[in-house]
Amino acid sequence: MNKIFYTLPLALACLSAQASTFQINSPDVPTGGKIPQSFAFNGFGCTGQNVSPALSWKNAPAGTKSFAITVHDPDAVTGGAGFWHWVVINIPSSSQKLAGGAGTADGAALPAGATHIPTDFGTPGWGGPCPPTGDKAHRYNFTVYALKVEKLELPATATASLAGFMINANALGKASFTSTYQR
Repeated sequence: MNKIFYTLPLALACLSAQASTFQINSPDVPTGGKIPQSFAFNGFGCTGQNVSPALSWKNAPAGTKSFAITVHDPDAVTGGAGFWHWVVINIPSSSQKLAGGAGTADGAALPAGATHIPTDFGTPGWGGPCPPTGDKAHRYNFTVYALKVEKLELPATATASLAGFMINANALGKASFTSTYQR
């Protein structure tokens, strides 16, 4: 009887902690599923519309002062670096979503203060999936980071890798989901 008395509060505490886990999702891109064609890159032989999907997140850790979003393809044949498809930094802590289409190069649809870091396509904004024809399905990791700083001070010439380093150095927590794309 004493064992049940002590384990029940512990079990309830674990359920409560699980209910408030930092999460990210998308109404446009299915977790574990295939990324729709409209989000694919338009160039390099790919024929998508290169529109960024909507993303939302909830249950950020206490002390969050800003967010960052990354989309990375670890399967790209780049000598081990993978390929960065989207990096957004300095998203205000009051934000809990990015609207579909927010990934335009000019950043006009981003929350005030947020900014893009150039992707591995060499330009800022969303760069949709575009793996080589006939290659296996590539994984795309969508990640939101809760940061302990209001702003990451990065030079205008920052690379996605430098941004990733600074994001991870200031992260309080992160949430991710993975989807795939193949052509």
